[in-house]
Amino acid sequence: MTVFLGIDVGTTTVKASIVDDQAHVLAEASIGYPTSFVRTSWVEQDPQAWWTATLTVLARLASEAGREVMAAVAGISVSSQAPTLLALDAAGSPVRPALIWMDRRAEAQCDALAAEFGRDEYLAVTGNRIDPFFVAPKLLWLSENEPASLRRTAAFVQINGYIVFRLTGALSMDEQHASLLGLRDIHSGEWSQPLLAATGVRAELFPAISAASDVVGHVTPAVAAETGLRSGTPVVAGTVDSAAAALEAGVVRPGQGAEMTGTSTVVTLPVESPLPQAEFITMASALHGQWLYLAAMVATGASLTWLRTLTAPGADFAELTRDAAQLRAGAGGLVFLPYMMGERSPLWNTAARGMFLGLTLSTDVPQLTRAVLEGTAFALRHNLDVAQGLGVRPAELRSTGGPAGNDLWCQIKADVTGIPIVRMHAPTGATFGDAMIAAAGTGHLDDLAAAVDENATIDRVFDPNDRDAQRYDELFDVYRNSYEHLRGDLDVLARLSTPEATE
Repeated sequence: MTVFLGIDVGTTTVKASIVDDQAHVLAEASIGYPTSFVRTSWVEQDPQAWWTATLTVLARLASEAGREVMAAVAGISVSSQAPTLLALDAAGSPVRPALIWMDRRAEAQCDALAAEFGRDEYLAVTGNRIDPFFVAPKLLWLSENEPASLRRTAAFVQINGYIVFRLTGALSMDEQHASLLGLRDIHSGEWSQPLLAATGVRAELFPAISAASDVVGHVTPAVAAETGLRSGTPVVAGTVDSAAAALEAGVVRPGQGAEMTGTSTVVTLPVESPLPQAEFITMASALHGQWLYLAAMVATGASLTWLRTLTAPGADFAELTRDAAQLRAGAGGLVFLPYMMGERSPLWNTAARGMFLGLTLSTDVPQLTRAVLEGTAFALRHNLDVAQGLGVRPAELRSTGGPAGNDLWCQIKADVTGIPIVRMHAPTGATFGDAMIAAAGTGHLDDLAAAVDENATIDRVFDPNDRDAQRYDELFDVYRNSYEHLRGDLDVLARLSTPEATE
């Protein structure tokens, strides 16, 4: 028996899957871990929590699949949320808690980088805008505010690179994560020396960059004894979770598209060569030589979780959405803007705030719920409209991630966008794609793109319902216009919500 292990360290959960050489998922496991919201816009995680969760998940896989299956793992690939500021000292221990992608503390550093380089020039060099989402401004923040931490730093890695390090003892970085640091020249593939100098770091602090399927290390005897994996099992560089999820969905060529929703939503659109644009994230694909536009929304799934916590603690999402499914499109004239932690694509506005428009004394929980589902679909449509302006319009969107299992949400997305939503069979998220990358990297797959295309299985297609098209068009106009009308007021509210203003 030959099997492969895919591990994904997401924003809230570590997941893992064992997949055999016929692309059958033999076992899956997951466990959550905490996030620290230190203060407004400061969001950190403990790297040890990722590793502890990973070991727990591997133990559960061993219990479910059996020790013989664990010992038969022929390759391992790890993906993760991205990007992250994670500093390791000379012993490989974290210097401080990690600043994850949600952390927005480096706004002032973004302004400093813009003043030094110019926003257009920075975009032309890196392929991405200046924003706290990326690592470069976070590095400048570290340099300015925690110089002692920077002096202790021997290496900067990403989350998947940290898990690979704990598995193998080898430091690594994949092409996808490297393209999200905001420090690499998109044309030459080299680190930009002026940007490195501006952020106060040296190129030697970053591991060598590898393709996603390149073998970068082997499982150590100590890890093998603890997990049941075979000592010496090859571990590849891995990738970003959205790139792995696109593989699971069989999205491997321009003209296709995927959407992965969990805490946030990421739309993945393959392109042959990216155009300079500031609305999306530009990232190398896990398929070498290809690029991806990523339309990344901050708080789609998180908005529904927030509403559940307020209105129905303990209820599952199926219960929460059941009554909302009985309502007509439009939630009784209620529109929700899902900017609960600012917004990334396509607004890139930290000051954006969530809101309900149209509340009345008769507004009930099912209407609030449907409005949240529709509001997140409007955000999806907004991004797809921007993509169309760049000449990219997918014929369908393949849907992965836990919320893909909700029929109502899938149908609303189809109705709002006018694009079929294709739910993939048994959506594991990124871990299936991870396992396929491991298979390719260890010589068990000759053509990764062909293999994932062949094995991507459709569960159900949600075609747009023309009956509600005009209604959603009108509501979408309200959605777009309300943000534009209130931008100045949102800036005031954002300023008044800072710790300094509330003390």
